[in-house]
Amino acid sequence: MGESKLHGSFDRKDSSGKRIRFFDTTLRDGEQTPGVSLTPAEKLEIASHLSDIGVDVIEAGSAAASVGEREAIRLISDAGLAAECCTYVRALAQDIDLAADYGADSVHLVVPVSDLHIEKKLRKTREQVCEMAWNTVEYAKSRGLIVELSGEDASRADQQFLRELFREGIERGADRLCFCDTVGLLTPERAAGVIPPLCMAPLSIHCHDDLGFALATTVAALRAGATCAHTTVNGLGERAGNTAFEELVMSLEVLYGRRTGIETGKLYQLSTVVSRLTGVPLATNKPIVGEMAFTHESGIHAHGIMRDATTYESIKPEDVGRKRRIVLGKHSGSAAVETALHEMGYHPDPHQLAEIVGRIKQLGDAGKRITDADMMTIADAVFEIEYTPAIELRQFTIVSGSNAMPTASVTLLVQGEEITGAATGNGPVDAAIRALQRSVAAVGTVRLEQYHVDAIVGGTDALVDVTVKLSKDGKTVTSRGARTDIITASVEAVIAGMNRLLREEHENRSEDTD
Repeated sequence: MGESKLHGSFDRKDSSGKRIRFFDTTLRDGEQTPGVSLTPAEKLEIASHLSDIGVDVIEAGSAAASVGEREAIRLISDAGLAAECCTYVRALAQDIDLAADYGADSVHLVVPVSDLHIEKKLRKTREQVCEMAWNTVEYAKSRGLIVELSGEDASRADQQFLRELFREGIERGADRLCFCDTVGLLTPERAAGVIPPLCMAPLSIHCHDDLGFALATTVAALRAGATCAHTTVNGLGERAGNTAFEELVMSLEVLYGRRTGIETGKLYQLSTVVSRLTGVPLATNKPIVGEMAFTHESGIHAHGIMRDATTYESIKPEDVGRKRRIVLGKHSGSAAVETALHEMGYHPDPHQLAEIVGRIKQLGDAGKRITDADMMTIADAVFEIEYTPAIELRQFTIVSGSNAMPTASVTLLVQGEEITGAATGNGPVDAAIRALQRSVAAVGTVRLEQYHVDAIVGGTDALVDVTVKLSKDGKTVTSRGARTDIITASVEAVIAGMNRLLREEHENRSEDTD
């Protein structure tokens, strides 16, 4: 990426002259997102991506939590990754032993430092907490571990007490320190004041996003002298989550001109892998990795983007491993519609283009999302093209139940030939789509890229709107099916999309026959 001309500057640089370090806690704090549970193999997969993208430290979990956590730490430790393998520990000798025994390189030693946590949670005194922390630091060093001493709820702690605990911790052997804004109460302005006195050793900043300040406060702490940021991919974490790794990286790169050393072109791949394995979908409007981050519909925006992408994009989608999308709807202008038509092989004259734009706006005003299949149907009508579908549905049958493997059979007319296919799946919809894919395999491999369902509010007979994204040989289309039955709607959507993907081959074959 080129040097940004629109960035601030950091008042204090890393004392060692090195770049900002990234401590990723997706596998520990991120996994504490309600409903998220990763297997050791899934943790290893995510860790491999984190190391590959350039993360410095991976907090693989808590060795004391479970057998599975210890197995994950062992797998990651044995994988030979470039990143340091870390585990969360309490101020207890048994936690340190587990970390060392299962191959961790370092420990994230977390001790409560606010009186609220010390008195209410631990029911101890400040003096007792200090002795526990310092003794555990010494024991961890005796076991050959790197120690990051972390003050939990530091933003509500007596800062003089925090400094004393940290200072003695360093004298006992702690390698690094960490300021934890445990419930998101630290502001950027306050961070500028409390961080510098704590920079007696390499200092990390760990922020939660309860009030939406995690990213801003993390940046402020780094500007104030912190040298490492604790982050999670996609901002996962308890409650409102933690500082989002991808957002912090791109903010530092673009707004502050700091080269992070992160391979930004792999950010989107990392985000989608984490989303898939955790089951937590990406918000459509999420910065950097959300579906709409590089998607344009408005006529003014789309027109500007097509002339010069910097008119409405602060970064190139390719910089984070993405592609720009122009979608059509009631806000679309003639330029965007014409570009989309050209990509589909249509070349309208001005009159045809105006008619197509008008029809698209009518659909948009009716609240309908315009898919590629909709667009091609409109264009066919305006161009007065007669189109014989490559695929016609004869029948489909689904068998499913509490004691039955979901199974689907379909009979299709594929380019004039009747084909029957069957498949099993994780559910009746999955089985039906697999059966359709198998039935058309002879004419091409069609992949399901995305599947989305909208149920219109109502009773048990509510209309279900299914949108799918399919791909074949590098070409991608979206299509829709709307029925009261989700399986029928899904079959309808997939067949509509397959017809669009197979249309060109079908027409070419027809011409050859003639």
